Amino acid sequence: MTAPVAEKLRVLSLSTLYPNANAPNFGVFVERQMQAVAARGDVDLVMVSPLGRPPFPLSLHPRYRSLQGLDPFEQRGGVSVYRPHFTVLPGTGGRFSARCEAAAVLPLARKMHAEQPFDLIDAQFFYPDGPAAVAVARALSLPCSIKARGADVHHWGQAPGTARQVRDAAKRASGLLAVSSGLADDLVALGADRNKITVHRTGLDRTIFQPLDPAECRKKLGLPTDRPILACVGALIERKGQRFAIAALAHIPGAHLVLAGAGPDDAHLRALTVRLGLSARVHFLGAVPHGDLPVVLSAADIFVLPTASEGLANAWVEALACGTPVVTTPIPGAQELLTDPAYGRMAPRDAGAIAAAVRELLAAPVPRHAVLAGAAEFSWEANAAALVAHWRGLAGRHSVG
Repeated sequence: MTAPVAEKLRVLSLSTLYPNANAPNFGVFVERQMQAVAARGDVDLVMVSPLGRPPFPLSLHPRYRSLQGLDPFEQRGGVSVYRPHFTVLPGTGGRFSARCEAAAVLPLARKMHAEQPFDLIDAQFFYPDGPAAVAVARALSLPCSIKARGADVHHWGQAPGTARQVRDAAKRASGLLAVSSGLADDLVALGADRNKITVHRTGLDRTIFQPLDPAECRKKLGLPTDRPILACVGALIERKGQRFAIAALAHIPGAHLVLAGAGPDDAHLRALTVRLGLSARVHFLGAVPHGDLPVVLSAADIFVLPTASEGLANAWVEALACGTPVVTTPIPGAQELLTDPAYGRMAPRDAGAIAAAVRELLAAPVPRHAVLAGAAEFSWEANAAALVAHWRGLAGRHSVG
């Protein structure tokens, strides 16, 4: 006798970070997760990706004007994506963003819920999506789940205008997800109930992230084939710490550093490179399509990310899946992932310490098959299965406080 098929779950998920035509790499890991959920066939998933814009005339700035041309609804990779606009108020520290997001999303959520009821409201980031999801869930008398990923808790959970909102959302949500045990501990420190928290690690697209021929990848990127290559993937922002990777390069003779990413620190990092006399050895690639990252990671001997805070960085897992060991900071998520010396080293945000860790790995290269074991348990299929199990555990059994 075959097992009965579980009734289809209907979920509305909020994520202000989600790819669109103007920003195809923006929150791509959320999109991969939700595509895996949709592919299962047992969840009727509706993604709502609210777009924040300031009031006129600031809305005419090119950064925001391009949002006006995005479709308010799109079927993207098998997922229904709605894009209502909400107001952001520059200079207020984001304290009103969750309230404005909720006001923009609730009419849409009410309409869809009346047509076909949802079982649960989900938020893929703690701020502003978390408090907004709690408000929508309370209005519709539905359970609510919020996921913590790292900076959404570490920054917004401490910022003066938003910390209380994060704490209140953590207490009122029916259930919480955290990408690492260390991040779960951080939620508890903010006042969350540990019994409501499930550790939910990231996924991995194994059809994309796999080892490629290093020499061929270096040729594609115009890199030397006879020099050590370091790679750093991530937005060019202070928190990611590319400046420490650049400074460390001065202590690693002959090595080259590839930076894949774009962001507000670009000019500062380029100036630092010139000041340290490293222009010939630091390569700025700009924003690299997610599907092309294996070329960058496979070209490298070592992946370096001197980040100040993460939950459990997707980039760490993707590097390991390409057979590239990692040097990163000794934060809880890294300690949970880099459990074998074959997977890499941890060093503080100090150029000398980072360089020492890199030189140690270069002196005794680890076989790629040993590095690959560090990413063996990760897949989007496993990630989606765990997420749906979490949702099912909340639906119909819990209410929002």
